[in-house]
Amino acid sequence: MSDTKSGVTLPVLPLDDDVVLPGMVVPVDISEAEVSAAIEAAQAVESAGKGAAGRAGGKPRVLIVPRVDGSYTGVGTVALIEQVGRTPDGDPAAALRGVVRARVGGVTTAPATAVGRSSGDVLWVDATTHDDAAPEGGYPGRVQELAREYKTLLTTYLQKRGAWQILDGVQQIDDAGLLADRGGYSPFLKTAQKLELLETYDVSERLGLLVEWTRAYLAELDVSETINKDVQEGVDKQQREFLLRRQMEAVRKELNELSGKPGSEEEDYRGRVEAAALPEHVAKAALAEVDKLERAGDSSPEAGWIRTWLDTVLDMPWNERTTDAYGIGEARGVLDADHSGLDDVKDRIIEYLAVRKRREEKGLGVIGGRRSGAVLALVGPPGVGKTSLGESVARAMGRSFTRVALGGVRDEAEIRGHRRTYVGALPGRIVRAVKEAGTMNPVVLLDEIDKVGSDYRGDPSAALLEVLDPAQNHTFRDHYLEVDLDLSDVVFLATANALDTIPGPLLDRMELVELDGYTEDEKVVIARDHLLPRQLEKAGLDASEAALTEDALRLIAGEYTREAGVRSLERSIARVLRKAAASVALGERELPLTVDAADLPDYIGRPRHTPESAERVSVPGVATGLAVTGAGGDVLFVEASLADAESGASGLSLTGQLGDVMKESAQIALSYLRSRGAELELPVGDLKERGVHIHVPAGAIPKDGPSAGVTMTTALASLLSGRPARSDVAMTGEVSLTGRVLPIGGVKQKLLAAHRAGIGTVLIPARNEPDLDDVPDEVLEQLTVHPVSDVREVLALALEPAHSTQTVAVQEGSGAAASA
Repeated sequence: MSDTKSGVTLPVLPLDDDVVLPGMVVPVDISEAEVSAAIEAAQAVESAGKGAAGRAGGKPRVLIVPRVDGSYTGVGTVALIEQVGRTPDGDPAAALRGVVRARVGGVTTAPATAVGRSSGDVLWVDATTHDDAAPEGGYPGRVQELAREYKTLLTTYLQKRGAWQILDGVQQIDDAGLLADRGGYSPFLKTAQKLELLETYDVSERLGLLVEWTRAYLAELDVSETINKDVQEGVDKQQREFLLRRQMEAVRKELNELSGKPGSEEEDYRGRVEAAALPEHVAKAALAEVDKLERAGDSSPEAGWIRTWLDTVLDMPWNERTTDAYGIGEARGVLDADHSGLDDVKDRIIEYLAVRKRREEKGLGVIGGRRSGAVLALVGPPGVGKTSLGESVARAMGRSFTRVALGGVRDEAEIRGHRRTYVGALPGRIVRAVKEAGTMNPVVLLDEIDKVGSDYRGDPSAALLEVLDPAQNHTFRDHYLEVDLDLSDVVFLATANALDTIPGPLLDRMELVELDGYTEDEKVVIARDHLLPRQLEKAGLDASEAALTEDALRLIAGEYTREAGVRSLERSIARVLRKAAASVALGERELPLTVDAADLPDYIGRPRHTPESAERVSVPGVATGLAVTGAGGDVLFVEASLADAESGASGLSLTGQLGDVMKESAQIALSYLRSRGAELELPVGDLKERGVHIHVPAGAIPKDGPSAGVTMTTALASLLSGRPARSDVAMTGEVSLTGRVLPIGGVKQKLLAAHRAGIGTVLIPARNEPDLDDVPDEVLEQLTVHPVSDVREVLALALEPAHSTQTVAVQEGSGAAASA
C-alpha cells in the first residue's frame, strides 16, 4: 500500500446503514464475504511489511465507507484493525477503531502485496485524509463554548441513562474535535445525522449540529418521561387497587366461610353496576358509592344505606322505553271502546298523539335533551271516569300505566324523596312510579291533585312544579337518588274535582281539560255497555240469566240517582243484581229474569230524586237557581220573606251557610230593588221598616259565589210583586247595582244539572252565550236557553204573569204568604 502525506490507498470495508466516526471503536461481523475479504487484504498488506506506507503503528488499516440504500458515500473513516477473533457465540468478528476522516478519490487496483492473499472481492480506492488536530494556540472561543455546552447536554443524557462509566470518560475529553466525534455513539441520532457529522470537517459546525440535536432529544425525552411517569402511576394505582380488591375478596370469602354464609354473585355490586349499562352520570355516582361500600365495614350503618341506594338505582329502568303506538285510528278506537262521551278529552289525546307522530317522523323527538311529554289536568266531578281514562290513554299509546294517589299528601318528601341521612329514607312517589312502571316513558296518573295539603313538613304542590314543568323535568333530581332523572318523556295526567284548590303556578304548568259530567242518554249508554256487564260478572251472573231494560236504566239514571258521574248509577245496578241473585237463591224468582222500570221498586225501593221545582216555587218569594259544586252542577232554591210590620224586625238576615261573596250578592239584589222599585212597579217603600230574610235550603252545605245574584233578585221581586216564579225556569248569573247580568263560570255543568232536574228553560248571562258550544246537542234540544243582559229581562221571563187579586193580597198580607 502506498501512502503519502495526505493520500492513501486502502481496501474498502462497506458498512450498511451505519456510520463510524474517528475515535469510535466498533465490532464488525466478518462472516460476510465483502467484509472478510477487506480484512484479509489489509492484513496481507500489513504482513508484507512494505514500510510505513501500508501500515500505521504496525496495525492493518481499512477504509470504512457507509453504504446507504446500496450506494457508497463519498466520505469514509480510516480505521485500524485492532483485533480479529470470535465472539462469545463463536461468530467471527473484528474490532475496528476509527482514526481519521478520508474523502474517497477514485477506485484503483490492489497493491501487489495483496494480490493472491484475498478473495478477490475487495474494492481498493485512493483517499485523502483529513486530520482534526487542534490548531496551534488551541481552538477559538466559539468552539470551546460549543464544546462545553455539548458536554453539559451529553452529561445530562448519560445521567438519565445511568451510564456513569461512559460519563467519566466524556468528562476527561479535552479535544473539541474528538468530543464532537463521540456523538457517533449517540443511539438517538439517525444514520443520516451521523453521516452529516462525518461529512462535516469543521469542528464548530459539528458541535453546533450536535448541540441542536441533543437539546431537541432531551426536550422530547422530558415529555416522554412525564407521559411514562403518568402512565406508570396510573398502572401502578390500578395494579395496587386490583391487588387490594383481590385481597378484600379473599378476606370476605374467608369471613363468609367462617360464618357459614357462602358468597353470592348478587352481592357483587361493582359487577352489577358495570353490567347494568347505566347512563354515564348515574354509573359514575353508583361506582363512587360502591367504593364507599367497599371501604365501609359490614358493621357500619352506612353500609346498609348504600346497599339500599344501590338496589334502588339498579332497579330503575334507565334504558327501558316502550314504543308508542302511532295508529291514530286505533288509539281513538281504544278510547271510544273504554269510555262513552268525553269527546273533548279524546280529541285532546288524539291531537297529542298526532303531533308526537309528526315530530318523530321529522326527527324532532328529542330537542335539547327534552322529549315531547305531556301534562294534562282532567278536572271534573266525581264518577265521570277521570281515573279510568288514564288507563285508557296508556292502552291507546301502548305505554305502561301507573297511578300516584296524592289525596291527603302533606309532606314534600313524598314527592321529592327523603335525604339518605334519615332512617328509613325512600325515594319520592314520582321515582317509585317510574320504577313500578318499568319504563322511562310511562303514563303516570296523579290522582286527586286538588287534595294535596301543606303543613310544617313543606308544600307538596310546590315540589310538583318541577315535575310538571316540561322545561325543567328532563333533569328532575330526587333527594334520595341525587342523580338527574329524565321525566320529559312521561305523560302526566292529573285529576281533580275542583280548580280553586289547585295553586295557580301548578295549574299553569298543565293543560286543562274539563269533564263536566254526562247527559242522561250518555249514562244509559255507559250503564248498558260498561257498568251492567261488569256488575253481572261480579254478581256471578251472565247476560243470558239477568238483564235490565233500557227503560229501567233510564229511570235509575234520572230518578234514583242524580249526579254528574255514574258511581251511584253503578251502585244501584249492583243492588238490583244482588237482590236478583238473593231472590233466586231463596226460590222467590227463577232465571232468566228481566228487570223493567216498573220492577225497580221491588228491588231498590221508590225513587229518591223526583222533580220538585213546581212544588218549591208554587208560592211567591222562591226562585230556582243553578250552582256548581265539587260533585258537578246542581239546582238550588232561594227563598225570601218579609217580617211582619208589628214584629219590629228590620235589616237583612241571611241563612243557609252562605259565604261572603254570596252574602254580598244578597245585599246587591236588595239595594237594586230598593233603588229601582218604582221603575219595576214593586212596593218597596216599607222595606225600611220590615226585615228581609233570605234563606238557601240545604243549610248543612256551605255555599258561596256570585252566580246566585239574579236568583236572589228574582226571589225578592217575586215576594214583593206576589207573582210566583215559573216552575220550569232556572237561572244563573251575577247581578250588579245597575241591574246588569254579569258572566259566570260552569255553564255546561249548570245546564246539565237543569236537564237532569227536568227544567225546560234556563236563563244565562248574554256574555256566556259562547259557552253553549260546549253543551251536548241533545241537551240543548231539550232546553230553551235565554241569554239575558239585564234584570228586567230576567223578571219578565222568570215570573208568572201579574193578576190583580194576587197583587192586592200580597200588598195587604205579604208577610204571612211569604213565610210559607
